[in-house]
Amino acid sequence: METKLKIKGNWDELKGKLKQKYAKLTDDDLLFVEGKENELLGRLEKKLGQTKEEIHNVIEKL
Repeated sequence: METKLKIKGNWDELKGKLKQKYAKLTDDDLLFVEGKENELLGRLEKKLGQTKEEIHNVIEKL
C-alpha cells in the first residue's frame, strides 16, 4: 500500500514538532523533497521502528 503524505503548512514547523516528539531524529532523517514522500516515510520507518501508516498518522495529527 502506498501512503500519500500531505504536508500541511510549514514543513520546518512540523519537522521541529517531530524532533520534539522523537529526539533521536536528525535533519537528514527529516529531509523532505516534494514528490518523494515515501522516501521520507521509509527513513522514519527504519529509525523509529514503526510502520509507514503509523508514522503517517502521527504526522497528520501534528
